[in-house]
Amino acid sequence: MSECNHDCSSCSANCGEREGGIPKEEMNKMSDIGKVIGVVSGKGGVGKSLVTSLLAVNTQRSGLSSAILDADITGPSIPSAFGIHGKAQGTENGIFPAESAHGTKIMSINLLLEDEKDPVVWRGPVIAGVVKQFWTDVIWDKVDHMYVDMPPGTGDVPLTVFQSLPVDGIVIVTSPQELVESVVGKAVRMARMMNIPVLGIVENMSYFECPDCGKQHKLFGESRIEAFAAEYGIDTICRLPIDPKLAAACDKGTIELYEGNWLDALNAKIEAL
Repeated sequence: MSECNHDCSSCSANCGEREGGIPKEEMNKMSDIGKVIGVVSGKGGVGKSLVTSLLAVNTQRSGLSSAILDADITGPSIPSAFGIHGKAQGTENGIFPAESAHGTKIMSINLLLEDEKDPVVWRGPVIAGVVKQFWTDVIWDKVDHMYVDMPPGTGDVPLTVFQSLPVDGIVIVTSPQELVESVVGKAVRMARMMNIPVLGIVENMSYFECPDCGKQHKLFGESRIEAFAAEYGIDTICRLPIDPKLAAACDKGTIELYEGNWLDALNAKIEAL
């Protein structure tokens, strides 16, 4: 019998490792984490970090505790959205995540850099290793729902998260353009390949609502989100408007003060897992 190389995709043997897949990374012994939800897309700039932030805020408002693992190592934006600009602290037992004004726990590379404006110029394996350490070395105390803000695409980091963390499901983020939807489809297929459930899809920048007459205008044309969701068997659809107040809240670090019920159906589905 040949030696196992732990790559089930290239092996036909029906062994115990295939049944369980690649072993998950152990969380810090002092961590207590409930559900883990990935927020993904096949393309950048569609609003994954915004959706991640809103889902976490909604969880806190429902009386549960939330956390965000910012896996977008080269483009971190979560701390700024929550108004966090300090440094993470730690002991010999692990690193403590930062905590927002309303209680969301956050770990991001920005909390470890000497200057949060410094670029992260690292190769893929190093970045993937940091993401693992955010799970194994950070003390996530009493977290009901953890949201993982992914970088775009289907490369090293999403693969690392899917293989190494006990992901309960993912949320797909897209925008109305047909090209974006075709790219996002790759992320859906990747999740299916990894046996990760797709909990719902969020169409960001779906419409603009006139503040005077209340009419909704489809600035990017008519949406195909229903057809896209039907094609992939996704039954929960949410739409986020183009709202300057949301952008301003992220820029000012006051995302926890936003008002809107756009993602309520998705949060309810996550709670019901």
